Amino acid sequence: MFMSFFAAFGFGIIFNIKGKNLFFAGLNGMIGGIVYSLIKENGNIFLAQFIASLVITLFSIILARLLKAPLTTFLIAALIPLVPGGGMYHTMLSIVNKDLDTALMTGLDTLGEACAIVMGITFMSGLELALNEWFKSRAHHL
Repeated sequence: MFMSFFAAFGFGIIFNIKGKNLFFAGLNGMIGGIVYSLIKENGNIFLAQFIASLVITLFSIILARLLKAPLTTFLIAALIPLVPGGGMYHTMLSIVNKDLDTALMTGLDTLGEACAIVMGITFMSGLELALNEWFKSRAHHL
């Protein structure tokens, strides 16, 4: 939990996030890490990546509106703890060791995890856009 906070917070420093936005970027990363850990223990890793990225994206949307900051301020730093870096490392290590079967299996799992993250972000962003358009059309008709 705290490692997710500090990972997102640290990358927030690297990405030059300032003030309270830096704290909230770290908090967003921590929330994503908690969701990921809870679901990973009770389900599969792909579902955990997908739902954690949904939650991170939703919280980023809310923070961006409340704090009047770009969405990416909170989203990019918070996603860092979810990035399947270990899988990438093990894939490359297997390639270097000429263990191509393990490299293929590890690489496909890593790619699946990355795709789950992207699908979560895309789904939540699309839902936000659709809801915004719906509310605009409803307000226009009133």
